[in-house]
Amino acid sequence: MTATAHKTHYADPSSFRGIIMLSAWGLALVLASFVFLWLGNLLDELLGTSPKLMIGLFCLAIVGCFIELYQEALNILKGTRL
Repeated sequence: MTATAHKTHYADPSSFRGIIMLSAWGLALVLASFVFLWLGNLLDELLGTSPKLMIGLFCLAIVGCFIELYQEALNILKGTRL
């Protein structure tokens, strides 16, 4: 009978960095959505344009966050930013 040595495998730190980056972008998306919804609602109440500015600013927040997320992913894939 031979003894086998078990090696301890440690997780790659870059995988944790990716998970943290995605969770940070998720939080940014949620916060931007709520802030822009609130701001749009406030402006709609002041100007009397009921859901128009709220929906417009919400869409602007979503599109803006996805553009920044896409640019960040491209930078990571190119290796210019870790």
